[in-house]
Amino acid sequence: MRRFLLPLLLTTSLILAACSASSSDQTPPEPAPVSTEVSSPSNPSITIIDSQGSVTVEATPLNLDAPADTLEFDVVLDTHSVDLSMDLAVLATLTTDTGITVQATLWDAPRGGHHVTGKLIFPALKDGKSILEGAGKLTLTITDVDVPSRIFEWELQ
Repeated sequence: MRRFLLPLLLTTSLILAACSASSSDQTPPEPAPVSTEVSSPSNPSITIIDSQGSVTVEATPLNLDAPADTLEFDVVLDTHSVDLSMDLAVLATLTTDTGITVQATLWDAPRGGHHVTGKLIFPALKDGKSILEGAGKLTLTITDVDVPSRIFEWELQ
């Protein structure tokens, strides 16, 4: 019986070593992209996702085609490690390629937690004139949400 026990133990050890070596040879997954755009056939590149640092931020303009007194963006913040109690109205600006910049006026969202969804609101007028008039590009910049700066850009038609 002992004659068979030693070869059995050696064979089992070799099989276990081969199995554990093959599982450690797997390549690690690729890191998530920093910024991606989510498109739909009717509105290409409307939602932009920035996944820098520990917070993923999604920004979707809501009324660029028909602005009223305000320009509104749905913003989703998602993390598992950062407290999201900041006021995005203080951290966000909207800039056009014509040189106009406006500060957000309201971050309409609950404070705190790790999964926050809200509306980021900007004035649509500056000096009585639409900030979108003559603009070809709109840039939303959000600073200090786990990284120094996040930039979201939309081409205007």
